[in-house]
Amino acid sequence: MTAAAAETRNESPGETRRGGRWIEHWDPEDEGFWRETGERIARRNLVFSVLSEHIGFSIWSLWSVMVLFMGPEYGIAPAEKFFLVAMPTVVGGVLRVPYTFAVARFGGRNWTVISAALLLAPTSVAAVVLEPGTSYTTFLLVAALAGVGGGNFASSMTNINSFYPLRKKGWALGMNAGGGNIGVPVIQLLGLLVIGTAGAAHPRIVLAVYVPLIVVAAVCAALFMDNLAPVTNDTGAALDAAREPHTWVMSLLYLGTFGSFIGYSFAFGLVLQNQFARTPLQAASLTFIGPLLGSLIRPVGGRLADRFGGARITLGNFAAMGLATGVVIYASVLRSLPVFLVGFIALFVLTGLGNGSTYKMIPGIFQAQAVRRGLAGEEAAAYGRRLSGAAMGLIGAVGALGGLAINLAFRQSFLVAGSGTPAFVSFLGCYVVCGAVTWTVYLRPAARARRTARTADAADAAPVDEGRHAVYAEV
Repeated sequence: MTAAAAETRNESPGETRRGGRWIEHWDPEDEGFWRETGERIARRNLVFSVLSEHIGFSIWSLWSVMVLFMGPEYGIAPAEKFFLVAMPTVVGGVLRVPYTFAVARFGGRNWTVISAALLLAPTSVAAVVLEPGTSYTTFLLVAALAGVGGGNFASSMTNINSFYPLRKKGWALGMNAGGGNIGVPVIQLLGLLVIGTAGAAHPRIVLAVYVPLIVVAAVCAALFMDNLAPVTNDTGAALDAAREPHTWVMSLLYLGTFGSFIGYSFAFGLVLQNQFARTPLQAASLTFIGPLLGSLIRPVGGRLADRFGGARITLGNFAAMGLATGVVIYASVLRSLPVFLVGFIALFVLTGLGNGSTYKMIPGIFQAQAVRRGLAGEEAAAYGRRLSGAAMGLIGAVGALGGLAINLAFRQSFLVAGSGTPAFVSFLGCYVVCGAVTWTVYLRPAARARRTARTADAADAAPVDEGRHAVYAEV
């Protein structure tokens, strides 16, 4: 038995073994349990979940780096490259749904091992085919394999959501997702290092670095993570989540935040090359900055949402994203690279902030639903975990598909207008819609409820039924 396994058994006297690292009793909402046992176990699982998800995000964004190595000798047009980097996005988005339920089917620790090991497939195959003369269709198929890295996010977030109490979810989910998101700028930095030292003819060096890292992530998950026996698959929860209007409202909001983050991350280098005539080295020296800042600030978005309410932070964030997009449009028309970079990097920061605040809203919404149904205590917490875990898979999938939409919009924009300006105008319209929806569904009715009932509490999600809407003051 490993030291970590002994720690888990010693800390949780009520658990039994089912072969492997299974925890039978888990009640994070019980403050005594959390203080004496749960917090240390949850933190350990969070650390190694972040490691695995970080590598997953790097592999998911692999082709945003590989296209910078693909010069004229590859015979691939700029518009085709936008579609190439979009392939992992769509596959990763689709995989997020089954990955969500894999946690309950196999166990969070077991599935982390499996999903990490699966990352060896896209890296190994890319190393074989990445050379001039390979057909564009082959590149599309190999790029699609990298979508398994995008699926990792859904299983990781669902797993960590089960480990933490509601009052800590904003921070924990923000740390988990933010640490994973950093995988995007890290692989871009590695690409910059390789291009700057070995040259653009050696993309396989990037792949050679990640193969041992994937093995390390899988081994660490096997040695130090745990499975939660109380987390079981519930197809009814998936159906209930799909029927819940808030699932689709939050899908739209997450599409506006995370879809923008991952779409811009994949397309940034290509936009710099095609609109501002940057060389691969010049583009690579800039592409990592936005994703890095957006990743680092995601936990801040979760923390602010814990304190002030996710909807308030999300609304202000969409307003700021609209302003930043206006700056980008202005710079795009003038072809001013410095102004463009200021606006675009601000957009990255805001997408990261919004990622944290929107994901905090999800468990709060379903916890409030439980209270509205008359549930309390652990029964309410279990109901909230059940539906929020299922909803996260659907919401994460839709959000990831936003990255596909962004790359397709850029592809069409450059084909028709020769610049990204029309695409940015369409993104501005999306942020206006998302802000309006946030205010209408989660803030406007809540303000009326507080004025009349004055029962809103900043620490609790207290619902007030107003006609067709359940209103959540803290969400």
